[in-house]
Amino acid sequence: MHNPPSSHLHFGENYVQELVEKSSLLPTTINWHFIGALQTNKCKILAESVPNLYCVSSVDSIKKADRLDLGRSLAQGAVDPTPLKVMVQVNTSGEESKSGAEPGKKTVDLCRYISKECKNLWLIGLMTIGAIARSNATTAENENEDFERLKETRDLVEKELNIASGLLDLSMGMSSDFEGAIQQGSNEVRIGTDIFGERPAKEDAKVIEDVAEGED
Repeated sequence: MHNPPSSHLHFGENYVQELVEKSSLLPTTINWHFIGALQTNKCKILAESVPNLYCVSSVDSIKKADRLDLGRSLAQGAVDPTPLKVMVQVNTSGEESKSGAEPGKKTVDLCRYISKECKNLWLIGLMTIGAIARSNATTAENENEDFERLKETRDLVEKELNIASGLLDLSMGMSSDFEGAIQQGSNEVRIGTDIFGERPAKEDAKVIEDVAEGED
């Protein structure tokens, strides 16, 4: 006799509009994680419109934190009445093409602001994507410099904000490097490509409701 598959309740989404649409169609038991690049003007609608929004993993500025805080305060029927969990995204590789707060003082200052000024947000950790070349070279034996930098930044934030050591999570590692990321201490990996395959182009991605309407 085979055991039934375990329930999967945590899902990530890269685009605000798609998350808002999907959350309106799918069960509220899903815990939605927003993991994509976040525009400032989309923060309020994201936090206000998705009652089962579990975590936003890509906060990299005070403006975005403020707007998420406001949106959460206006959310109606939130499945979880506690503050919205957030992670600060850190640009560990220093690439201009990457989003994220600069490691060091700027990340510490942003984390301090969220912790002290945003009553509807709950800082739970730090996230990074890192350089593609380093990700491709990451193995259990070959450590990733971006992951090490995120760990160092996490340790600094905990020290400066008087947070117990190891309390803040590390979100690092994707399909190409998640094994090495776990080896280096990651609490959360993003492996959608390994599970679901390559994502279609944004213009080709349709939620069920849109497809059904197009077939009528």
